[in-house]
Amino acid sequence: MIDFQGIIEDITRNLKSIEDRGTVASYIPELAIANKYKFGIHLIDSQNNSYSAGDAEEAFSIQSISKVLSLAQAMGVVGNKLWERVSVEPSGDPFNHLSLLEMENGIPRNPLINAGALVVCDVLISQLKNPKEDFLSFVRNIANEPTIHYDEKVALSEKRTGFKNYAAAYLLKSYGNLENDVDTVLDFYFHQCSLAMSCKQLAKLFYLFMNRGKCLREKQYLNINQVKRINALMLTCGFYDEAGEFAFEVGLPGKSGVGGGIAALLPDKFCVVTWSPGLNPKGNSKLGMLALEQLTTRTGLSIF
Repeated sequence: MIDFQGIIEDITRNLKSIEDRGTVASYIPELAIANKYKFGIHLIDSQNNSYSAGDAEEAFSIQSISKVLSLAQAMGVVGNKLWERVSVEPSGDPFNHLSLLEMENGIPRNPLINAGALVVCDVLISQLKNPKEDFLSFVRNIANEPTIHYDEKVALSEKRTGFKNYAAAYLLKSYGNLENDVDTVLDFYFHQCSLAMSCKQLAKLFYLFMNRGKCLREKQYLNINQVKRINALMLTCGFYDEAGEFAFEVGLPGKSGVGGGIAALLPDKFCVVTWSPGLNPKGNSKLGMLALEQLTTRTGLSIF
């Protein structure tokens, strides 16, 4: 039996002595106020046991981690038709680069870069009666956490400064790969990224991808083939141009966000979420990457 609680407490103690904690994201002004000395970790194992250390119950902006959740909802709604509009290849580029989009005729490389996530948002807007409300309900129901919410200040901050997202959306529209108005798609996207929750709440969501498409209450949201594909995308595309490094050092499917969160999992074994707002030069949580590398090294558990 692995002592997950002892291991994550030890990791949290080890990280306290690290002076270089990265740089808090400032291109979205509301994110710049985060305290880079915060660190939280929460893990749920396959027996539904939970383990916490640090600031695991403090809410933060999950940002791009939300792309996995919108992808899951879109796959549940339209299935494999989604892949007619977005590819599944790693981009090798930062999350907001546009050069590949133009070279490849408006088909984003994968759904976890910004352009791909915008196409997923467009799909949901076309399929859902009340897109923002329905997406929030989808997230709350999986986690059984009715307090998860959109942070309207963050959403507004993104709307005022997200010029590259506007550029990506108009480029997609010019290639006929957005069905809805650009402003409507961006409003949904900015709200999606502004979702606020704690490590503990986010781990409950990612239990779905560890547990073959079933939430903690054993309700089936995705079939095993859909979960397999989402996990594969997280492994190859979840960390943008640092995906290879994460696979090399940590060895788990996962997804990062510029709010400092990282969610990762080992199928049928555990899911884990870390949060530390200081980012490395690639835009991933500096302490989160270190914590997860220590976790898989100490436990000997990874997909490799």
